[in-house]
Amino acid sequence: MFNGVHHIAIICSNYAVSKDFYINKLRFTEIREVYREERKSYKLDLALNGTYMLELFSFPDAPERASYPEAQGLRHIAFTVDNIDRTVEKLYEKGIEAEVIRIDPITGKRFTFFQDPDQLPIEIYEK
Repeated sequence: MFNGVHHIAIICSNYAVSKDFYINKLRFTEIREVYREERKSYKLDLALNGTYMLELFSFPDAPERASYPEAQGLRHIAFTVDNIDRTVEKLYEKGIEAEVIRIDPITGKRFTFFQDPDQLPIEIYEK
């Protein structure tokens, strides 16, 4: 029925800060940015390795996340990496702190989490 994930949408509390984070720190590439006057909202389409992946939105007066991390709804987004140690090192170089690397008890793979500017949990999972 489904072929795959088309995109992930994120509503930002500070659009400029989130745009900088995803483009300049995580190295997503900008596909297009649109300002929608009727909604007073930006929409930014981002790609990862040439694949459309994320949409960032700015909505005036968007409510804050109810609680962290176990609120109902989207729990986190996850990305695969080739080398988790090197990825965590690159994150630290950009001022992004990651949690301690853990081992998934089911798969035996290494993973960890860090947060975007709005404390959205982002997981990195080693291949």
